[in-house]
Amino acid sequence: MASGRTGHAGEARQGLVPARRSADVDYRLARQNTLNAWRSGNLSRELVCDAQPMLRRNAVACGTPSTETCPICEDFEVAYVTYVFGPRLPAHGRCISTPGELGRLDARPHNLSAYVVEVCAACGWNHLVRITALGRG
Repeated sequence: MASGRTGHAGEARQGLVPARRSADVDYRLARQNTLNAWRSGNLSRELVCDAQPMLRRNAVACGTPSTETCPICEDFEVAYVTYVFGPRLPAHGRCISTPGELGRLDARPHNLSAYVVEVCAACGWNHLVRITALGRG
């Protein structure tokens, strides 16, 4: 199986995806419904593989690699991209690129939300995986 990642072999980006917490909102069922609709022909590939160019670039540059194959193209592995939203952050959120950055944001006294998105940089498949609360607010 080919890898959609570039970079050094064995390059690990662990820590870019927040640890699971009891207040997480998980989107596995919505993901499965989307995939079922695509497989049955009710959704076109263009609708499920609609990742914006920046999201695809972030999957390669900042994403946490996974061992999961893309459910659409079945040729590349998906990556998890984490964006954090909240007070004193850009309106478009902040894409997490280092484990330390995630830790610093989690230590802030504000309520923040981390959105983890599954992305295939090759075909453009993307789906929200979960939302996790960050911060000490």
